[in-house]
Amino acid sequence: MRTVTATAAAVTAALAAGAASVAVGRFASDAALKAPPGRPLPTEPRLTVHGTAAGQITLTRDLAALRPGTYGLAGNGSHAVVGPVLATAPHSADTVVRRLERVTHGTLNPGDAVWLTPNLHVGDPGSALGLDYSDVDIPGELGTLPAWFVPGARRTWVIAVHGLGTTREHALNLVGFLHRRRFPVLALAYRGDLGAPRPPDGLNHLGESEWRDVDAAMRFAARSGAERVVLLGWSTGATMALRAAARSGLRDLVTGLVLDSPVLDWQATLRALAAARHTPGVLLPLAVRAAQGRTGLPAGHPDEATDPSHLRVPALVFHGPDDTVAPWTATRHLADRRPDLITLRRVPQAPHAAMWNADPAPYEEALRRFLTPLM
Repeated sequence: MRTVTATAAAVTAALAAGAASVAVGRFASDAALKAPPGRPLPTEPRLTVHGTAAGQITLTRDLAALRPGTYGLAGNGSHAVVGPVLATAPHSADTVVRRLERVTHGTLNPGDAVWLTPNLHVGDPGSALGLDYSDVDIPGELGTLPAWFVPGARRTWVIAVHGLGTTREHALNLVGFLHRRRFPVLALAYRGDLGAPRPPDGLNHLGESEWRDVDAAMRFAARSGAERVVLLGWSTGATMALRAAARSGLRDLVTGLVLDSPVLDWQATLRALAAARHTPGVLLPLAVRAAQGRTGLPAGHPDEATDPSHLRVPALVFHGPDDTVAPWTATRHLADRRPDLITLRRVPQAPHAAMWNADPAPYEEALRRFLTPLM
């Protein structure tokens, strides 16, 4: 009887440990699979507002607060735009002063918790940039996908696709630049975004299923007169662009890819986001296995979308070694394998999906040179 009791207790303990491991893995994988659009990723630190003055804002001293460039500054109910660090402005040893370009909405008060975001603009192309645009509905696999269409004279359309932690407002950083060069721009909201269909399982598949919404946007563009398409994506939006260029029945329409901080190794990205949630290192493999079980994400590397041998069109890639979400090494490896088609622009001191923010002028010049022969 003692043996039976001991065996039953051991089995019960093992089952309990197994259930706990599954629960931990699911929770850790949520950092990527349930990343809400428009909210900061766990890798983005919260900063505290210490004060504001004319054209200045004082923030907690942190590596994030010291980043070069121009960023959105978001809080709960507020949004502003901050420029470079003002090194000569008076400040204490534990604070940083940056230029305060504008407050888009809300107020910034001492003690407020805020975070940096690549989104400089809030609203739509009309309210944010003063551009004529249309709200269009794109028939998608799961239902209607909302998108902004900014018209242009060219027959080459740019389809812009945001990534983790952002919304289609992210595309507004470049819509003005593209509009001045007369490109029609389609900025897409895809499954899981506000106003778009919810994924059946409620999870982000890191581009593995979402690429079909890019395919739907390509079909809309073709029906609307596009003769060529350039896919522009950030983060998992870049992954979606790669997959659409490899898998879409209209892939011959794609003449170029612009990829910012592409997620080429979903397992590394998931581990990074789970670790940022303070998941112990020994439990990170559980998060990867949980994500595979919940989404069916491929375990092999590379898949046909990120295999350099399958690339068929020129690609301009912006990425840098300070991205803590998508490994720079994977991007560099991709570029090294296809120097005939890939132009890689290394951007130092830039966080994930914010390569433009770190230094807009050279980014836009590289983009201009890339797009000119594709017009």
